[in-house]
Amino acid sequence: MLKNQATKENFRLLTKKEPEKGLLLKLQKRAGRAHTGRITMRHQGGGAKQLYRIVDFGEQKINQNGKVVALEYDPNRTSFIILVQYDDGEKRYRLAPQNVKVGDAIMCAEKTEIKPGNTMKLKNIPSGTQVHNVEIEPGRGGKLIRGAGAAAEVLSHEGKYAQLRMPSTEIRKILEECFATVGAVSRPEHMYMVVGKAGKMRHKGVRPTVRGSAMIPPDHPHGGGEGRAPIGLSHPKTPWGKIAKGVKTRKRIWTDKYIIERRKKK
Repeated sequence: MLKNQATKENFRLLTKKEPEKGLLLKLQKRAGRAHTGRITMRHQGGGAKQLYRIVDFGEQKINQNGKVVALEYDPNRTSFIILVQYDDGEKRYRLAPQNVKVGDAIMCAEKTEIKPGNTMKLKNIPSGTQVHNVEIEPGRGGKLIRGAGAAAEVLSHEGKYAQLRMPSTEIRKILEECFATVGAVSRPEHMYMVVGKAGKMRHKGVRPTVRGSAMIPPDHPHGGGEGRAPIGLSHPKTPWGKIAKGVKTRKRIWTDKYIIERRKKK
């Protein structure tokens, strides 16, 4: 395959239907602008029109049987989504796990069958099981492991916590009262997709990015010089003059106390 050739994905498994109208929202594009209207994030703008799909990451339909009626594409996330119809007739979008097909039954309960798509509390999920869409706080909805192909492994249960190995290899404690969905997220081949052309990035709302060394000194610390010159600095810098190499960027957050082992460096 040529390097500049885009990789085409097989969408034959998806259901041929229009998105559920009652679960769509129209979002205004901001093109990297803050509420003041000023550009605060570079390289954003344009992009294809998209409608946001309202996905249920929580447990609003607890103890109700659901049936998968459609497997759909979502332009706002890397994974596919499933349309689930419950016993009361209401339909909801959920993240599509791997190996879940149209017609399958899924359920959200404190304890239910261990199969892909079912959601239950971590205390009832045995060690060695893969999970995704994991809560950080009970009742707040899934926040972790929602990207295409991602999954965490339940390692053990100790006291009121379950230990999970995250996709980054980090080992973290999560309260056992938190809900998680069994299985891995769908579309694992997404990580191997090749964009192939600049126009595809423009469809995603990404504008061109220029190297700092190709600019002039007023626009970037790396700019200037005759021809292809080195940056002339001991450390690379951001356009605003801050050191950009070897600097920790992760902010301390309240969940740091639950990390048992940091991710392994590649």
